[in-house]
Amino acid sequence: MKKIFLTLSLAAAVAFVSCKDKASNKINAANVEVAAERDEASKNLPVMSFEKAEHDFGTITQGTSQETIFKFTNTGNAPLIITDAKSSCGCTVPEYPKNTPVAPGDSGELLVRFNGSGQNQVTKTITVSANTAKGKETLRIKAFVNPKTGNTVAGPVK
Repeated sequence: MKKIFLTLSLAAAVAFVSCKDKASNKINAANVEVAAERDEASKNLPVMSFEKAEHDFGTITQGTSQETIFKFTNTGNAPLIITDAKSSCGCTVPEYPKNTPVAPGDSGELLVRFNGSGQNQVTKTITVSANTAKGKETLRIKAFVNPKTGNTVAGPVK
């Protein structure tokens, strides 16, 4: 029992002696400066501001191609980079400046083509992936699609 007590006492003494340095003495001032700069730089983010987030083509005839341009401005304080733009279906195709930095204050355009498919009220979404705080922006196009004339089913011939 004495050996166990002596061993534990010795281990405790070694632990107390080895921890005598203050933690504040181990801080490297250069590392603190680098961390502060990094934290400040992480606050600099681009902001993608669109003139409009939705476009209505109105009433169109089925199969009639349509296109619109969504204009945006980088209102943030870091370069904006669009990495991807996808539509909710294959009938809508976005074109964008992929991986091309847009400087703060500069503007750009995203062209959206819609092939006029569907019937009645149609709404499609375009998801734009960029290096913004949200990471994704959503745009919408809509139209009321009338069937082509002559596409009606005729009754039996008499």
